[in-house]
Amino acid sequence: MTHTHQADVYTHGHHDSVLRSHRWRTAENSAAYLLPALQPGQSLLDVGCGPGTVTVDLASRVAPGAVVGLDRSERVLELAREEAAAAGADNVTFQVGDAYALPFPDASFDVVHAHQVLQHLTDPVAALRELRRVARPGGVVAVRDADYAGMTWFPASPVLDEWSALYHEVTQANGAEADAGRRLHSWALAAGFDPDGLVPTAGVWSYATDEDRAWWADLWAERCVSSDFARQAVEHGLADEVGLEQLAAGWREWGTAPDGWFAVLHGEVLARV
Repeated sequence: MTHTHQADVYTHGHHDSVLRSHRWRTAENSAAYLLPALQPGQSLLDVGCGPGTVTVDLASRVAPGAVVGLDRSERVLELAREEAAAAGADNVTFQVGDAYALPFPDASFDVVHAHQVLQHLTDPVAALRELRRVARPGGVVAVRDADYAGMTWFPASPVLDEWSALYHEVTQANGAEADAGRRLHSWALAAGFDPDGLVPTAGVWSYATDEDRAWWADLWAERCVSSDFARQAVEHGLADEVGLEQLAAGWREWGTAPDGWFAVLHGEVLARV
């Protein structure tokens, strides 16, 4: 089977406004559904590990088991190595790699994990088959992805409605799937996982305290004008800089609402191999 993964585009890129969001992630807030399946001594592969905060957190739970973090970007892996060094996580290594062609033999890992990866791929089912290939029989594959159409907020904001519509248009132009969360279960079935071994669930992030709301609003305001998402919106002819500035202003305005609340819905699948 062929797929066009060469054309895959990472919608967010690695602007600081994106990495700030990624560095906030921990095993508790981003992989809680996986934690009961972890035990000391397991080997674990984290695909699309980004700056490594979740990887290092997972590594502490399977130590002394060996953990590998994999990402397409060498630049972001430098941050991950710093994260691991600061945490004293000597059971973790990081390397560049491709989710469609993992540089490991069959049945190499007890746990294969991918957080917020499949939504950015043009062929998520092919990637899931590859994740399954490197998982040992009896092991688990764990995937979690946001669902942008499932995000909800208060107070109502026509500008955030526009942001959501534009985000969907940009990802569609990239051949990616912004509403991946609701599709993970079907993708796992299409990839050939045993239906009896699948545990599909949902998880949520919420931003409602003054501090959390301001942080979330600020980083999305910045993403709207400075990240790869902004550049791609312009390149695809879907927005201009004035429109993007208006989205950023709308995010900042929402962020000042004392009763503001935002929830990010995620689909999750834990698949026994």
